[in-house]
Amino acid sequence: MEFIVDEGKRVHEECSTLILPALSIGNVGQLAVDLLVSSTGAERVAYLDDPNLLPCVGNDAYGPLPCGEIALPLQVYGSSSIATTLVQQRSPVAKGMMIKFAENLADFAASSGKQHVIVLSSLDFQRLHNLDMSSGPQVYYLSNVESDGRDDHCEKLGFGRLNEYDSEGRCWKYLTSVFDENSKEELPFPSEDELEDIDYYPSLPFAALFSAFKAKGVKVTCLLCYCSEGDNIPDAFLLAEAASKLTGLTPDKFHGEEGGKWRIPYSWKSLYGAPPDMSMF
Repeated sequence: MEFIVDEGKRVHEECSTLILPALSIGNVGQLAVDLLVSSTGAERVAYLDDPNLLPCVGNDAYGPLPCGEIALPLQVYGSSSIATTLVQQRSPVAKGMMIKFAENLADFAASSGKQHVIVLSSLDFQRLHNLDMSSGPQVYYLSNVESDGRDDHCEKLGFGRLNEYDSEGRCWKYLTSVFDENSKEELPFPSEDELEDIDYYPSLPFAALFSAFKAKGVKVTCLLCYCSEGDNIPDAFLLAEAASKLTGLTPDKFHGEEGGKWRIPYSWKSLYGAPPDMSMF
């Protein structure tokens, strides 16, 4: 993975926190990062070139007018005012290359001095067995602060620990053996015919990223929500707000249209196309 700084831009060395998405159902993590980049006013400072990502190209996602800035698969945004670096991933990882991609990202985070990595991602709503909507949608977390995935700070913020995490589970142990440089041997990963329901969580991209950052000794917190495919904008707000709470950011300091709060990315205006022609009705 190569780190290329944009011409005329400067990397903010004081940004010790890194926020990035892990691709999953509904692309909620990517939408949440879009919302954070737009609302914090973070500027694009660099991009990461990784051979394990599928190529893609597009126009700027945040400006009101086409400015000729090309959007690439993995771009880096920074803001010294919030001491945070945001990475946006716009294309999926090539099949079978997630481990290598996670390893490269972990190397980048460690070499650039990141002290805390926050991974935003989503889980299939059909996997949620104990549904409790009495207090609204729930944000779940997974942290490497404690061996069981628990973090007291996340608990105080009202996030629920991902109870399905089991460091001794066969797939979680496989991920540990892959990224641990001191591991004597790499454990085998179960074949598709051998996978069980409990193997769903460690098979997702967030799990590989979590294990890779953990192996590098970097503090990592995964913020997760259950969702289905469809209009996932509310889920994006849910994760973006959770990331803001975890990092101590307040929407009052954001660059929203009304003197603070959230700024909707311009690219969202075309998420679902134009509204229907009401004359039909």
